Amino acid sequence: MNSKSPRLQVFPLMETLEQIKARLESAIPGARLEIIPNGSPSAQHSLLVDNDHALAVAKFLRDDPGLRLDYASNVTAVDWPDTVTKEKVKVKQIVEGVEKEVEQIVEKNKPGFLEAVYHLYSMELKHGPVILRLRTQDRAENARLPSLTPVWRAAEFQEREAYDLYGIIFDGHPDLRRILMWDGFLDYPMRKDYVEPDDYEYEPTAHDDVLEKAKQHYSPRPAEEELKPS
Repeated sequence: MNSKSPRLQVFPLMETLEQIKARLESAIPGARLEIIPNGSPSAQHSLLVDNDHALAVAKFLRDDPGLRLDYASNVTAVDWPDTVTKEKVKVKQIVEGVEKEVEQIVEKNKPGFLEAVYHLYSMELKHGPVILRLRTQDRAENARLPSLTPVWRAAEFQEREAYDLYGIIFDGHPDLRRILMWDGFLDYPMRKDYVEPDDYEYEPTAHDDVLEKAKQHYSPRPAEEELKPS
């Protein structure tokens, strides 16, 4: 009987995000990368990549022998609405005939944007995650990102979900269409400024508050008339 225990396979530790960023910048000229810190206990910092180089970065992360990030386990989205910031500025004014420097509060509009967030692992090397972020120009006409489905097949349905619920258009996606809402549905339910309708036209089992709202938009059914107290 062989008493020797099986030899465990040892995998090398994954590089830090800073090291991965430095190698990407060296391998892909012009790529704009930024580490987005995460102050939570998980400390899972992420890597924001510019859209023009997103596919090249994705292919590097998948194919590099030291990384082999071959599996996109999760793709989600984040809505960052427009915000108004207030800043103190110093301006020169004439006060009682004398020019003085005074402080004023100035409001500045900061356009919002949408993000797609990819959690990447290596099934081959048993490490991860590396978290990759893509960011749209705005939340309106330019809410577009390159699809990473050509690199990670598992992203296909999850990019469709981000399109369906957040309105991100993924250029190059092989089958971009709604996946949870029906084709005629308007708006994007996961955006922070989404206002739900009160008619609930497609609610099959309306009840309680939903039922009361729905009743405002249709005539009572015969069964409901019969149940009314005489």
